[in-house]
Amino acid sequence: MFVISNFLNALASLVNFVLSAYMWVIIGRVIISWVNADPYNPIVRFIYDITDPLLQRIRRYIPIFGGGLDFSPMILILAIIFLRSFLVPTLHHWARTLG
Repeated sequence: MFVISNFLNALASLVNFVLSAYMWVIIGRVIISWVNADPYNPIVRFIYDITDPLLQRIRRYIPIFGGGLDFSPMILILAIIFLRSFLVPTLHHWARTLG
């Protein structure tokens, strides 16, 4: 059972890293939107390409408010924080239980 325990620990660490990195990418996208960066820059295109699918889903339910105030990045960051504080400890706990 220690193999499954080690796998769950590794999976929890990987999920934590991916969620943390994605949160920083979202913060980078917010900063890019403030400075009006070149939309043809490959880095800017990459950031838009990996954040747009989730942000568009959130925008379907929560519209952009007057003055162009978009709460979708903040809601996505809160969802990531929730997943990091619920999913990652749950996986670590399962690993300890099996090990």
